[in-house]
Formats: sequence, structure tokens, C-alpha cells
Amino acid sequence: MSNEKGLQDATIRIGTKQTLKMVELDKAIEVYIAEDADERVTSKVVSLCEKKGIKLTYVSTMRDLGKACGIEVGAAVAAVVEEE
Repeated sequence: MSNEKGLQDATIRIGTKQTLKMVELDKAIEVYIAEDADERVTSKVVSLCEKKGIKLTYVSTMRDLGKACGIEVGAAVAAVVEEE
């Protein structure tokens, strides 16, 4: 991932539930989706982001997304959110 440092510096929420909540509250600026994540997990997030016009960025693997978020495990979905 090219902007790995940027994700660690940003305010982020990791995981499907946290991301969905931020999108629904119009607090998500950009959402990252791992291409190898189960579509059942990501489809609702993708469709809601498309509906609300939130930028979607695809990352090759869950492991890469997790690493970019600064966690030791993979992540299917992550959102960059507005700082409060």
C-alpha cells in the first residue's frame, strides 16, 4: 500500500461494524476494502459508500490493510474518519 504511513497518522476505525457506523453517521471520509475479504462481509459497506458518495479504495489483501492500520492481524474494512 502506497499510503501506509498516512493511514497510521489518520483517525481510523477498523472492522465492518465500526466502519458501517461511521459511514451511516456521515463521519467517514474514505473507506478501504481488502480485495480478498469475504464479499458477504464487505458488500453492505461498499453499497452504502457508493450510495453516500464516499471514496472507496481497494487494498490487495486483508493482511496489507491490517498492517497499514497498525494492527497485527488482517482487516477486511477500515475507514478514515473526521477528527472530532
